[in-house]
Parts: sequence; structure tokens; C-alpha cells
Amino acid sequence: LHMGKTMKEDLTVVAKYIKQLYSPEFNVFGTYAELYHNCFASQAKRSAESHLEDKDIYLLLSWVHNIYPKDMRKDHVLAKELEKVKLGSLLPSSLSKDLEKKYLDSEEATIKSSLTKCLDKEIQRWKEDQEPEKLNGHFQSELLAIFVIQSIYSGQTRAKEISASVGEELSHRLWKELPAFLKSYKDAFEDFKEKCKKHRYYKPTLIANINNCWNFRDYAEKNMSEKDNNKTIILSTLGDIENSVFDVLLQQLFVQLKPMYKKFTENKWDSSNEVMNEIIKTTSKHISDFRTLKDPFYHAIIEKIHARLVKEYIVRLLKRKVSLKTPAQQQTLAQHIAKNAADLEAFCTSNGSQATWLNAALPKLAEIVRLQDLGAIKIEVATLATIYPDIRKRHLEAFLHIKANLSRSELKSILGYLADSTASTLPEAPLFSNIPMS
Repeated sequence: LHMGKTMKEDLTVVAKYIKQLYSPEFNVFGTYAELYHNCFASQAKRSAESHLEDKDIYLLLSWVHNIYPKDMRKDHVLAKELEKVKLGSLLPSSLSKDLEKKYLDSEEATIKSSLTKCLDKEIQRWKEDQEPEKLNGHFQSELLAIFVIQSIYSGQTRAKEISASVGEELSHRLWKELPAFLKSYKDAFEDFKEKCKKHRYYKPTLIANINNCWNFRDYAEKNMSEKDNNKTIILSTLGDIENSVFDVLLQQLFVQLKPMYKKFTENKWDSSNEVMNEIIKTTSKHISDFRTLKDPFYHAIIEKIHARLVKEYIVRLLKRKVSLKTPAQQQTLAQHIAKNAADLEAFCTSNGSQATWLNAALPKLAEIVRLQDLGAIKIEVATLATIYPDIRKRHLEAFLHIKANLSRSELKSILGYLADSTASTLPEAPLFSNIPMS
């Protein structure tokens, strides 16, 4: 610092006052600049070749790449004169590269160690079984994510202050470190999920951690390239954590709903409105707990519920428990299905479901039950297959068991029409492919 300040002040005096006292051929400023530079570079080289602490390495690299070439040599008084001198760098390239490697190795190890310690503290908090804090009505466990992201960001920022290339290299290293850290986080969290089910604040802790994933997801989406394989691994790991928590949070609800759905076929859909009301009431109680999820995860879990409610309803329709011979009977069942579909859609939509792709399934099936004209039935089947290209012959055949007045040839004709209309590729959001048929 003393040498830098002295060199800058002295060269300023030379540029302003001394240079004009000599003839141009003396090149007074260039001579002074080279002598000062050689002295400074010699001292920098001696320092670089001695044993340096991490902070000293950072400071020396800052001088070589940043302070010396930018703050000193770009000074408004000196810049024009120094451009004529061609002084070069304070350190030989090979020595500078060695220092950069030491700095990068040290910084990477330091950040990695601090992330490990932070995760250990987070695991300890889970074990203490205390209710997580709430922010804007959402359970949060954000210290981990905030610390990790800030550690990475601060490391990247410090490195960029040395040089763009050093910053880029450290970013690359830390972005490889983040997937490894999240893998450790996922493993520790899976261990907690399995061993601490009896904790009083088990579910709030699960919800806090799934909310935690949003910070990591948001960071990766905004800061990492789509082509970066690390980003793919990070988002995949976060997806695994999120889905495993959804499964745990929904397990109890789905267990409670299963016997309710059986009542549809036990009563041949005669009391379907009462059954649907019971399903909606039970689901509503569980949904209130999910309000502590951040909005993206709340919408995601509601969509999972919506899909499950529709799927289970279709499963009961495919059970071959009801076979109706008269159009009047089929008309009545179609009305029940349409009413249940409307109630289900209204309930899910009012609770924030954005899965509008599910809304056509049950009304279309109701319409197939209601219709008696073979051509009209085929049109509805074709429309259904267009909306849900994962529907297969075995699904439709089981469903058409309801229409006992169809002849064998009519049934074959409808099924053949489906084969012609069904796409070979599965949709991104499958419905019927999640319904196995024996």
C-alpha cells in the first residue's frame, strides 16, 4: 500500500512539474515510471514467492489484476503518459497463475467447509423439534438457503474483484459444489423424514424445508445457464425433495379418501352427491394445513390433489361394478357424474388449483354414458382421446361396460375408432396412464 501510494504520488509530481524541465528526448516520465515499476514488481515477486496467508494472496492478486492496472495506471493524470511506457504486469504470468490456483483452492475449501457446518446446524434444529418461524404466513427454514447462497455469491463477488477470469473459474467450481451440497442436504432430510415422524412439529418442519427449496431453485434459475449440467442436477435434486415431501403430506389424506371412493360403486352411484360432499369436506380439512406452503408449492400440491381426486373417480367408473341396460338409467348416471364433476372442479378451483387440463375428463365420460347414437359416441371418444392421448383401449373397454345396451359389434367399432385417434406419445401431464388395468 505504501509503495503504491508513493509511486502514484511521485509519478504525478513528475508528470505535472518535472517532465517539462527536461528535453523530450530524456523521456523523464518513462524513466521514472520504469524504475518505480521494476522496484514494485520486484517486491511483489518476492512476496509471491514467500509463504503467504490466504488474505495476503487475495490482496496481492488484487494489486496485480485490479488495483495496479485500474486504480493507478488509469489515473486521469497518469493514464496518457503511462500508455506510452508499456510497463507490463507486476508479476510474471506463471507466478500469477500459481497464486490464482492457491487462492481458488483455498476459497473453494473454505466455502465448502462453511456449508458443511451450516448444514450440521440445520440438522440439529430439526432434531430439536421446535416449530419453524413463519414469514407472511409461510413456515420457513431459510437460514440454510440464505447462508449457502450468500456464501457462494460473496465468494464469486470477491473473485470477480480480482479479475473476470478468476471470478469465472471460482463460479464454475462453486456451481459444481452446490449439487454436492444439495445431495448431502437431501440425504440428511430423508433421514429426518424417516426417523422423526413422531415429532410434534414434523409436518411444519417438512413444509419449512420444501419452502427452503424455492430459494435454491430461484437462485439456479436466475444465475445458471440452461446448458449447465450442474443446473439440471440441482433442479432434479430439488424436485426429488419437493415430491418426497408432497408424498408424505398427502399420504394421510389419500388413505382417508380410499374407502369413501368405494361407496360410489357400492351404492351404484345412487348417493354419489353425498359421497362427493364427504370427499370434499375431508380434503378441505387437509388443505388448510397446506396454506403454510409458499404459493408455487401450494399450487403444486393442490394440483396433485385435484389430479388424484379425478383419477380415483375414474378408477371407480372403470371397475365394471355397474352395468346399465336402459337409456334412462344411463341418463341418470350421466347426470350424477356431471354433477360430481362440477362440484369437484368448483372445489379445486376455489382452493387455487390451476390444473384446468383435468376439467374435461369427467364431463366427457358423462357425455359418453348419456349418448345413445353410435356416431355421436364415437365423436365424444375421439374428442376425449385428443384431450387425453394416454387413454387406451383397455380403459375405454372397462368404461363402456356401463353401457350394457351396446352390441358386440358396436363396442368393437368404438374401440377401433379410439385406436385411430390416440396419439403414440404420452402427454406431459398424464391422467389415464396413471390408471393401471389388469
